[in-house]
Amino acid sequence: MAFLQLIDLKTYFPVRTGVLGRASGDWVKAVDGVNLSIEKGEILGLVGESGCGKSSLSRTVMQLVPASSGEVLLEGEDLCQLAKSEVRRRRLDFQMIFQDPYASLNPRMTVYSTLAEAIRQRHPSCRGAQLETRITELMKRCGLDPRFMKKYPHEFSGGQRQRIAIARALAPEPKLVIADEPVSALDVSIQSQILNLLLKLRDELGLTMIFITHDLSVVRYLADNIAVMNKGKIVEYGEAEAIFNSPQQPYTQKLLSAIPRLSCADSV
Repeated sequence: MAFLQLIDLKTYFPVRTGVLGRASGDWVKAVDGVNLSIEKGEILGLVGESGCGKSSLSRTVMQLVPASSGEVLLEGEDLCQLAKSEVRRRRLDFQMIFQDPYASLNPRMTVYSTLAEAIRQRHPSCRGAQLETRITELMKRCGLDPRFMKKYPHEFSGGQRQRIAIARALAPEPKLVIADEPVSALDVSIQSQILNLLLKLRDELGLTMIFITHDLSVVRYLADNIAVMNKGKIVEYGEAEAIFNSPQQPYTQKLLSAIPRLSCADSV
């Protein structure tokens, strides 16, 4: 059995109209019958244009949005069938890195407090020097200077804040990390640093990862396999190099043709 399996997963949202927001009877099919299998230690690149359903799929896997039907099997356990209290317990094993680290980090909490809170979810008795040691090691692993653990998110650059968000996601020691457009708001030079960090963390910690992006040049560098999403469905799936070298679907070909290329004339 695969580490993570999505079986005929659907997430529909009712269309509401009028001042009172009454249901019209129509549905937005954000996720419409997705089937995927992800092996342990794999990085899956989930790509597609804005509005194709990538983020809805990630939030359904995270159980932040309830599935309309289907299954999310993590190590054989269907997360969709768990009670809310069980989902909170199980969520220690799957964490998310959001697109905007400044919005996802609590501005009133220092890095120390943010990481301490997440660490104690897995290790409730961890306190004092032991806790500070764990925070120090985690910050170093994510390329952060532990001297700044008492600073607040606004005192860091965008790239540093994303490293803090990655550290927070790793603090409960998850097995699966879902990264939703984690580099789209960063400069190109910082993007490469974050991508290299994610690859290093995968190798060191044996993480399984879903990396969501609309930028195929980014996902080619990172992913083992690629799933192309359009209108709530997976329209193409395969090894990363195979998708780039021989795309089968017109939609995938369209995405690839949109990647900017520097010609000789442009470089003059």
